[in-house]
Amino acid sequence: MDSQMQNTSLQRLQNVEKRIVRVLELAGAVTDELSNPSGPRKDLVNNHCAEFMKSIKDIQVTLREEIKSACEYRPFEKCDYISRISNEICCEKLEYVLGKLDEMKQTVDDYNDTS
Repeated sequence: MDSQMQNTSLQRLQNVEKRIVRVLELAGAVTDELSNPSGPRKDLVNNHCAEFMKSIKDIQVTLREEIKSACEYRPFEKCDYISRISNEICCEKLEYVLGKLDEMKQTVDDYNDTS
């Protein structure tokens, strides 16, 4: 993940944090309004609840995208370690097979020499 992409990701997460604070403020405002001795103002409660729900959905979407992009990030995707190790293992296997073939050839040659 390059630093510019990382910065924008961090900025988006900071914005989410600010929206979470706003959501908590809305929840507190609704609680205050519901405990108002003269009774809650229905329009204010409805507005706060609508903003609360919209903010929660926005936060969910942003966090889902950030989690998805974090899962797609593979720091070692350009690393050739796995392919190098696979090639070394293949070379070892070939050397082993060649050794066995040499042993078989020697056995055949020994058999032919005794006949």
